Amino acid sequence: MRSDTVRLPPLNALRVFHAVMRHGSFRSAADELLVSPQAVGQQIKLLEDTLAVPLFDRRGRAIEPTEEAILLSHYVQSGFDEFREGVRRICKVGHRNRINLNASPYFATRYLVDRLDRFRDRLPGADIRLKTMVELPDFSADEVDAAIQWGFGQWRDYESTLLVQDPKVICCSPARASALRSPQDLRTAPLLHLVLATNLWPRVLQHLGVDPGEVQKEIQFHDAASMRRATLSGLGIGLISVLDAQEDLKAGRLVAPFGLDAMADMDPADVPGFYLVLPRSNRRLKSVAAFREWILSEDWSRIEPDAPFPAATLG
Repeated sequence: MRSDTVRLPPLNALRVFHAVMRHGSFRSAADELLVSPQAVGQQIKLLEDTLAVPLFDRRGRAIEPTEEAILLSHYVQSGFDEFREGVRRICKVGHRNRINLNASPYFATRYLVDRLDRFRDRLPGADIRLKTMVELPDFSADEVDAAIQWGFGQWRDYESTLLVQDPKVICCSPARASALRSPQDLRTAPLLHLVLATNLWPRVLQHLGVDPGEVQKEIQFHDAASMRRATLSGLGIGLISVLDAQEDLKAGRLVAPFGLDAMADMDPADVPGFYLVLPRSNRRLKSVAAFREWILSEDWSRIEPDAPFPAATLG
């Protein structure tokens, strides 16, 4: 039988079962629910008949939960926790302009923070609670209304809208550049990966005509800042965001051994970006709807380099 055709038992029976499992007896559960022990027993019997599964072994006045009851109790507990959280959150919605936002650390510092005053101009009194986590949050458990995530738009269970692409530049320290005469040399060079995008280098290598299966050395990092630092230290070859690469190339800290345009004509589907991601139902929250309207109206690509690079830094 398909899981989506299973008939759910009465909610009241599950509520009684939940109380019995927490207290370990019909009488204590009855005291909490303000009913008689007989009424509790009737609801448990109804639940067992509906599920066609015994839930308790009766041993005189004592009861012992079966293996099925123990398993079911975990899911029932989670369900009531979700109900409680939903009630708690809607009780706050009507009188708050708070927005719990999670953003990629890179997007938060490079793009978002300097523009948040524009949103506050649009929604005066907005109470923005900004978190910066690399991974997509659990919107319910983490109490997040909307997120700005780095990736390839892979969040199929949510509304996902591209804000701006994050093109990369192949960079390395000047000392390492001397060993990179052609893209084929990347097969034996240590390549620095982001944990959330282990498939980015393979896409780049295929674009450059290099077989990804021939790569011999890879090192992974949790965030872009750590990978950039590792690239600057000479640990390996990094894929650095254009904004950071511009600064490091201009200062001579890094070089682009294959030029700035090596990946300019990549398939757009292979270029990562920053996406606004949120549960579709959250658009019904007025503050979230206002934030969504504002962030989609901004031109996030409107960041220009400070100055052209000296030719010597272009690799």
